[in-house]
Amino acid sequence: MLGGIFNKGQKIKGTVVLMPKNVLDFNAIASIPSGGVTGAVTGIFGGVTTVAGNIIDNATAFLGRNVSLQLISATQTDANGKGKVGKETYLESHLPTLPTLGARQDAFSIYFEYDANFGIPGAFYIRNFKTDEFYLVSVTLEDIPNHGTIHFVCNSWVYNFRNYKKDRIFFVNNTYLPSATPSPLLKYREEELETLRGDGTGKRKEYDRIYDYDVYNDLGNPDGGKPRPILGGSSIYPYPRRVRTGRERTRTDPNSEKQGEMYVPRDENFGHLKSSDFLTYGIKSLAQNVLPLFKSLIFDLNFTPNEFDSFDEVRGLYEGGIKLPTDMLSQISPLPVLKEIFRTDGENVLQFPPPHVIKVSKSAWMTDDEFAREMVAGVNPGVIRRLDEFPPQSTLDPTLYGDQTSTIAKEQLEINMGGVTVEEAISAQRLFILDYQDAFMPYMTRINSLPSAKAYATRTILFLKEDGSLKPLAIELSKPHPGGDNLGAVSRVVLPASEGVDSTIWLLAKAHVIVNDSGYHQLMSHWLNTHAVMEPFAIATNRHLSVLHPIYKLLYPHYRDTININGLARQSLINADGIIEQSFLPGKYSIEMSSAVYKNWVFTDQALPADLIKRGLAVEDPSAPHGLRLVIEDYPYAVDGLEIWDAIKTWVKEYVSLYYPTDASVQQDTELQAFWKEAVEKGHGDLKEKPWWPKMQTLEELIQSCSIIIWTASALHAAVNFGQYPYGGYILNRPTLSRRFIPEQGTPEYDEMVKSPQKAYLRTITPKYQTLVDLSVIEILSRHASDEVYLGQRDTPNWTTDSKALEAFKRFGTKLADIEGRINARNNDSSLKNRLGPVQLPYTLLHRSSEEGLTFKGIPNSISI
Repeated sequence: MLGGIFNKGQKIKGTVVLMPKNVLDFNAIASIPSGGVTGAVTGIFGGVTTVAGNIIDNATAFLGRNVSLQLISATQTDANGKGKVGKETYLESHLPTLPTLGARQDAFSIYFEYDANFGIPGAFYIRNFKTDEFYLVSVTLEDIPNHGTIHFVCNSWVYNFRNYKKDRIFFVNNTYLPSATPSPLLKYREEELETLRGDGTGKRKEYDRIYDYDVYNDLGNPDGGKPRPILGGSSIYPYPRRVRTGRERTRTDPNSEKQGEMYVPRDENFGHLKSSDFLTYGIKSLAQNVLPLFKSLIFDLNFTPNEFDSFDEVRGLYEGGIKLPTDMLSQISPLPVLKEIFRTDGENVLQFPPPHVIKVSKSAWMTDDEFAREMVAGVNPGVIRRLDEFPPQSTLDPTLYGDQTSTIAKEQLEINMGGVTVEEAISAQRLFILDYQDAFMPYMTRINSLPSAKAYATRTILFLKEDGSLKPLAIELSKPHPGGDNLGAVSRVVLPASEGVDSTIWLLAKAHVIVNDSGYHQLMSHWLNTHAVMEPFAIATNRHLSVLHPIYKLLYPHYRDTININGLARQSLINADGIIEQSFLPGKYSIEMSSAVYKNWVFTDQALPADLIKRGLAVEDPSAPHGLRLVIEDYPYAVDGLEIWDAIKTWVKEYVSLYYPTDASVQQDTELQAFWKEAVEKGHGDLKEKPWWPKMQTLEELIQSCSIIIWTASALHAAVNFGQYPYGGYILNRPTLSRRFIPEQGTPEYDEMVKSPQKAYLRTITPKYQTLVDLSVIEILSRHASDEVYLGQRDTPNWTTDSKALEAFKRFGTKLADIEGRINARNNDSSLKNRLGPVQLPYTLLHRSSEEGLTFKGIPNSISI
């Protein structure tokens, strides 16, 4: 690539913006012993500029012959038909005061010799001869004759050339379908995609940029006596694919990979300096350092008992905290996100921020109205469905699980229906059900054999009142028959009560429902339906859609950080004996349960309108807004969500139509067809034969598929993620474990329930250690970074040179801002009972913008936490 073609004479001025590794090296921070990272952290987040202050001092290290660039022509070819390559040119001078520099960025000038025969640059090679890699932010070329300015948005790591032995190439921000690519760039475009695909062999190295598929064979630890099923690649345990790592196999099971450091393609791993990078590192630090200290605090030191004795003691987590041994805080890395809960002001206290659900009222969470409202305006609002038959039926195989038909009687429901019969209510579309019978019953025997687990599979039936709110009518609690699963369920029905021991039994029944809901939410609604199902699309996009491709430019912002956070999840959250297994009911069967649910996952049903229709919560009506009439008119998630969905689909349609005028243009796009074929046949290969997959033969299929991907990565994830701490941070409101069945009369537990209802409740739900685990994690997961990029925003204005695309994107942003105003207006409408509820918490999870922190609102572009 050396030996240039330029003659001396006119020069093109360039500006190179980069970030040295020492600013971004989170792995280096992770390797510093606990208590030793203060300087590094404060250097990045303000205060003592220990790390950041070295940037200017080290700037000269990029000068001389340490970093070189070569321009590649988009208009003139060499003898091989590829774009001409210019003379190797080096960074010339440091520009420390460039006004457009972002935080912790460094700029350098470079001057390329220019010859008119070279034509217009369309790409460039870059080589890094330094020992350390660096992060290339952008390159700008100015005053190109007859062309003006050219922008290259890079956002990528550049590894040491002597080690990697490969030139890095970056393309101009223009948008080209494969068939419209300037011929001098076409082979470069194809070669770059080949690099990203790799050859599917070998162990991935840190500097690799290879995207490939593998099954989930790294969650268990067979050599340590904690095997887990391999998810994906079988009809028994189907699953979406994850990024391939190629690590060594375990000794005990040659099909399982050893756990350890997680490979993600280099540009997915802390590719930009964001405070959310410290949020994700905070989770890793919790798993490796903090949670063992919690365990020691409770079980080894007996510093505090593992049981809460009163609701006041639970509230003490937020109002006074738990006193810690004086030397404990010194063992915890003082990352900013951990400083939020570990006070270092001399108090030695573990104290959590007050969850939103108890900020106005400390007891409203206990009401039936709030219990029901959170099914349509809580953190898991996509499970409730309309009841269209009575009694409720099961889809489980009766030869394996017997008769699972509900035992709830009509008479039990009609007691609280104000004279309306069950038949009338079903006909009027006023009965609803939160049904976890089929999801949990196949696992209940195994779950209840786990230490301290005592749980039911639950059904809850609700009635739509005249004021638009929901009223719980009955809860059915079911256990497998003691003689065997094939003999069906043993069930009891609990009815609402407000006095005496019956009110305590009703409160306990609601807790068992929420334990089901918490587990289903975390494993299915959150992890499976957003994180896991999105990763195959991210892999296929990078493997088959060039950065020049319009669909790449459309989708790429919605994958940012997803592969990285999913890798972290496999390492610390969903792994054997990880945080999820420790703190949620299904325990070691958690991810296996999500595989069972994935069998019935349908891509096209992820579109919000299709989801609402499938659950009976909406009917098609051309005269209604969005073409749908909501059965529950005051359904905050659906009302706000349909506005966001329509805005997304309108934007996608306007953008895609700029490049695909006909169905034939979709069919003839070779990169698009390869992307979709592989996403379906490899990424979601266990479901590839399903008839509902779009064939990607029409413009409408392309628009709908891209809209579903964007909706899932942005609004759906926001709806099920950022309310976790606001609702679940108060463990009494959203317990994650159940350790007792409802006591039977004549037992000591029943007598305790009569004498001390609070103690009976606390002995049933999540104990102290698991509460600390749960709260510590969801407190981080529910946060926004200070530099979050929200739906309708981009991290650079130069993401495309297409003015029509930029105009359409501006309209999208304006529409989202208008929706925010309407959400705020609905939250101020006192006639809409479900918007605030008894806890007086306005539903804002689909309010697009947000400030930093725990805000209960904000829709990031991607699944970044």
